[in-house]
Amino acid sequence: MMSAQMRALIPIPGEKSEKSENLAFANTGDECREVVQDQGKTGGNVSSIGTSHEETVQDQVMQKSGVDHAGLELVTEVANRIHAAMGTVIEGKPDVISTAITVLLAEGHLLIEDVPGVGKTMLAKALAKSIDCSVRRVQFTPDLLPSDITGVSIFNQDLQDFEFRQGAIFANVVVGDEINRASPKTQSALLECMEEGQVTVDGQTYDLHKPFVVMATQNPIEMEGTYPLPEAQRDRFMARISMGYPSPEAEIAMLDSHGGAFPLQDMTSVTDGDTIAKLIEIVRTLHASPAIKRYIVDLVTATRATPALRLGASPRASLHLLRASRAYAALAGRDHVLPDDVQALLEPVLAHRMISSAQTQVARRTSADILHEIVSRVPLPS
Repeated sequence: MMSAQMRALIPIPGEKSEKSENLAFANTGDECREVVQDQGKTGGNVSSIGTSHEETVQDQVMQKSGVDHAGLELVTEVANRIHAAMGTVIEGKPDVISTAITVLLAEGHLLIEDVPGVGKTMLAKALAKSIDCSVRRVQFTPDLLPSDITGVSIFNQDLQDFEFRQGAIFANVVVGDEINRASPKTQSALLECMEEGQVTVDGQTYDLHKPFVVMATQNPIEMEGTYPLPEAQRDRFMARISMGYPSPEAEIAMLDSHGGAFPLQDMTSVTDGDTIAKLIEIVRTLHASPAIKRYIVDLVTATRATPALRLGASPRASLHLLRASRAYAALAGRDHVLPDDVQALLEPVLAHRMISSAQTQVARRTSADILHEIVSRVPLPS
């Protein structure tokens, strides 16, 4: 589960982090320049190296990243609408909603893990319903077959030939409920879909719809009747989040809103699949300096070298962390990635990929504890 400190770092779309406003990294030629900003008493930003020079640096970042102000405004505007719509269904969890939107815009897949009854499926369905696109829900059970997910070839008597019947995976948003209740054989049916965006059945490859995102829920492995997700499956999820119990005030608000009505049924779409695909393309072009990329690699490499872990993060984790950091920066209205963005997403992106050593488990240290140590040890980019 995410610690309170890490959850506090997840931005709500449209809001800017004071911490993130203190540093801005930009490429000027072949070097990484640092712009230090002082917060004025009126709330404005006064550059210590001059306003005209700061504007020049920002223009160079824009040209380098290929993102214009209109594109960033579109990202924040649509993200705000999605966040507001989901907030009518999910009470008191703005940080969780923001993380889900971040994964969506980073073109990743989301794993929601927590005990029953805290709103895991509700979160996934709320995000899916906020987008006007094809949505399919799969209830994972022990008797679910791989062909139920990918599809199957059926012999057509009229045509005297086999025809392919699409499975539940052929949708823009796939909600997999209690994914760890299905057998490992069925879980493995998602491997090709999630990584390559395609399905191969009987030697024939079929492309999936774009955009494509899998939002899966699972109960902790200590619950009865569950099959732990294999490492290869977990590694394909960009982030894992936990809902956590709501505060007493949020739970009272939930009783008021859900006690006599069904907000999810009344929820309407606030955007469409084509717009989400456009936002994903905008996020891809956000600038990440070589220093930021080196910082990401150093953090991930540190997880492989520490004796506290039996298995560290993979190179795929580095790529996912970069993509998620770009989306995180875009939601904050910035056209470039800061070290704060990387640190804020470190736990949700890396923690579920790591396997603790026996000594770490005996000491009752969590993945979050180890990541905090790594962050304090790895130097910031300069």
